[in-house]
Amino acid sequence: MTKAYRNSNTDPEFGVDSRYPSKTAYQSEATALMEARLERMINMSKDQVIRAKLMQLKFKMEEFIKQPVYEQHYFFSEFLQSYVDIIYSKRTVFAKDIGTTPVKLSQIINNHRPPQDDFILKLMIHSERIYKDVCEFQKEIWYQVYFHEKLCNTMSTQQEWKPKLEQEVYVSEPIVKYGENKK
Repeated sequence: MTKAYRNSNTDPEFGVDSRYPSKTAYQSEATALMEARLERMINMSKDQVIRAKLMQLKFKMEEFIKQPVYEQHYFFSEFLQSYVDIIYSKRTVFAKDIGTTPVKLSQIINNHRPPQDDFILKLMIHSERIYKDVCEFQKEIWYQVYFHEKLCNTMSTQQEWKPKLEQEVYVSEPIVKYGENKK
């Protein structure tokens, strides 16, 4: 890096605390940084790449759980697909390792069937073993992702199911009548 970054500049185009006196200096530093990153990535071993991808997947799953996303989307299967593809060259080997069939695994990944409890439990054990030497991993995150996805899908389709079900739900003995304040 050059000494150009020491000049403090608060140009919003470069960010809140830009230290580059010009756009050329910024681009020069960005290019140098990208070249250094690429050089480092080229020299990474296959094991290091897998570890980095597993950590990235873990962070994506944790972020998903924290977000109040209310859109219909299949995050569990996408995370599962990423997990399997990071570790295995063939999905059939993963299916064998967790005691399921390649067909069932494919159906879960492609959202043709929901994962059963025993599948998620085996996935938890598997990921616990895989992440043991990578980073701290909360094995229950697979259940959290699955149920958060179900909640998001339910809430995003509320306009479809709610009108019909509202006609079937009654409150025969309300505790407090509407419009009355308890004194």
